[in-house]
Amino acid sequence: MIQAADIREWRTHDVIDPGGHKIGTFEAVYVDTSTDEPAMASVQVGLPTRHHLVFVPLNDAIVGPGYVKVAYDKALVKKCPPIGTDDVLPAAEEAAIFEHYNLAYQPGANGERQLARR
Repeated sequence: MIQAADIREWRTHDVIDPGGHKIGTFEAVYVDTSTDEPAMASVQVGLPTRHHLVFVPLNDAIVGPGYVKVAYDKALVKKCPPIGTDDVLPAAEEAAIFEHYNLAYQPGANGERQLARR
């Protein structure tokens, strides 16, 4: 399992899919608010003049020297609902990201967000 203490070292690492294809650059990690464990990464993708961020789950991710290998194919990740590079993930859009990956979305008992940026 990926340890939250290592997160700062991942910034600017390449994010690659299971086949070794570069998806983009690791930007930030989002933890599950109920467990405080890393759950999703935001990945900077796009052309140099038109970057945006997409999200990818960190379940089964592997960290190597200079890369984070995720368990999802590049094509699937790039079709994830994006946000701007200076934006924050709106709470109302969290469910769409989980749905994109066919993952269960479970906000807190009082409607709290499931993800928090670290």
